[in-house]
Amino acid sequence: MCGIVGIIGKAEVAPLLVEGLRRLEYRGYDSAGVATLVNGRIERRRAQGKLANLERLLGERPMGGTIGIGHTRWATHGVPNEVNAHPHATTYAAVVHNGIIENFLSLRAELTAAGHVFESDTDTEAVVQLISHYLAAGEPPELATVKALNRLEGAFALGIIFAGHHDMMIAARRGSPLAIGYGDGEMYLGSDALALAPLTQKITYLADGDWAVLRPDGVTIRDSEGRLVEREIRQTALSGALIGKGEHRHFMHKEIHEQPQVIGDTLNTMLNPTNRTITLPAIPFPLEGIERVTIIACGTSYYAGMVAKYWIEQLARIPVEVDIASEFRYRSPALSKGGLALFISQSGETADTLAALRYCKQHGQHVLSLVNVAESTIARESEAVLNTVAGPEIGVASTKAFTTQLTVLACLALVLARCRGTIDHAVEARLSSALVEVPSRVAEVLANDEKLKAIAEDIAPARDVLYLGRGTSYPIALEGALKLKEISYIHAEGYAAGEMKHGPIALIDERVPVIVLAPSDELFEKTASNVQEVVARGGRVIFISDRRGMERLGNKAVTVELPEVDPFVAPILYAIPVQLLAYHVAVAKGTDVDQPRNLAKSVTVE
Repeated sequence: MCGIVGIIGKAEVAPLLVEGLRRLEYRGYDSAGVATLVNGRIERRRAQGKLANLERLLGERPMGGTIGIGHTRWATHGVPNEVNAHPHATTYAAVVHNGIIENFLSLRAELTAAGHVFESDTDTEAVVQLISHYLAAGEPPELATVKALNRLEGAFALGIIFAGHHDMMIAARRGSPLAIGYGDGEMYLGSDALALAPLTQKITYLADGDWAVLRPDGVTIRDSEGRLVEREIRQTALSGALIGKGEHRHFMHKEIHEQPQVIGDTLNTMLNPTNRTITLPAIPFPLEGIERVTIIACGTSYYAGMVAKYWIEQLARIPVEVDIASEFRYRSPALSKGGLALFISQSGETADTLAALRYCKQHGQHVLSLVNVAESTIARESEAVLNTVAGPEIGVASTKAFTTQLTVLACLALVLARCRGTIDHAVEARLSSALVEVPSRVAEVLANDEKLKAIAEDIAPARDVLYLGRGTSYPIALEGALKLKEISYIHAEGYAAGEMKHGPIALIDERVPVIVLAPSDELFEKTASNVQEVVARGGRVIFISDRRGMERLGNKAVTVELPEVDPFVAPILYAIPVQLLAYHVAVAKGTDVDQPRNLAKSVTVE
């Protein structure tokens, strides 16, 4: 995960920028850099690898300046090297950026035709070139930035400094978080408050769509409509636990809202947006020869595996078995030599999953793991590893780890299909393009937070809740029920919608909320028929779909409208509202959201 730091100070800021970046190392990165203003000009130092390399470079070539920005980068658009490292700069401005600029190719083509020369392979350079284009035309920094922001598509957090302006920095966010810190005649900018902890205890968090002008004596914040707004200034303690929650009441809520950024960060490790192809990390066995896949996991990771079964079987035409690790390890399953065993674990330390992994190795399976902790035991004992870039997940109920797992699994399904020749480049490009849009679409889904909070107030008194879905929405229904059980202690069950008439319909009455997940895909009409059956029996339906789905259903339920997306990526988006529903129900009931009773984050014993 990328990290951003910015400082308008009184003394030289380069050492402080590096220290702030050090506090963001937990996010992971493969290059780092800083930029400051020296005598009105932009100076930069960038280095591939760890911060020690940047510090060494700064020791050899010291850099002055009392205003500056810094960045730690995961390689996304372009290989990890100095040229692609942030900050990106022209003679007019320098920019650091987290997120994805979805339309960077069209912006790059337009700016190149206008005479701008690009040096890197990144999407970020299109931002600084676009801002510089407006600056060169005589626009002041604020207006140049606003014009550029209005043309950007995607999810992003930005920090910008301008040549000749030693007393000004601009920040903007859409989807990715950004914090502003207040000092004594100094101002600070960071991806989270942890980066700013040594500098200040006074923090403001920008709301989604905000952009802000920082000056030594304070900050002016405007919303996405350009209206002046005030955001709460919070006095933070310098404990990692309190700082880590940001403006959120609980870690779970914070981690739900981090998903546009972490999904983008994860996607960027595998997706080449230029030619819309997926590249996985090196795998030491041929994927085209895989004849069977066994997916093994526990809890939420198991449901991610269930979604992957649909994807892999539909796209790559490979039979897939999904197993709960605690059952798999004790039933002595028959395994054909040379099959692929895929293990999914957030922590990489889950005891049952690790035991199943060792069984598969003993029985001649190729072992591939999907983890959020690269140096974990499961990762170390696997032949190959696919990493999510979710960052530390503190809340026991998994949220961002789940959606980043789905993101990686979607990429894996596309690569398997390509290797086996079951999809052509046009299909891969279309589905890859759908993945590129996911971070910004997730940011749109999060705009339903308050509506879901209101719905949760009605669900909170219930003793039983049903979740229904078909196809890839069925595992999301299971995940929604699990989330509600985990943190609110309400009994909930997820069902394949077609199974409702085989038993669960007996439970339907006005006291049982029924949450239906129904993207407008080829299965929509069948799911809508199930909704009619629930309504006819007095059931309370919460219907989650897109605009086309709402129009086809009519006024028969409480509705939550999500963006219309390719059905391939719908499971990632539809995971978000069930997370938020569970969260708000738990808050309404007064339970311990982040540390629910009897549960642990990582199950390392049987």
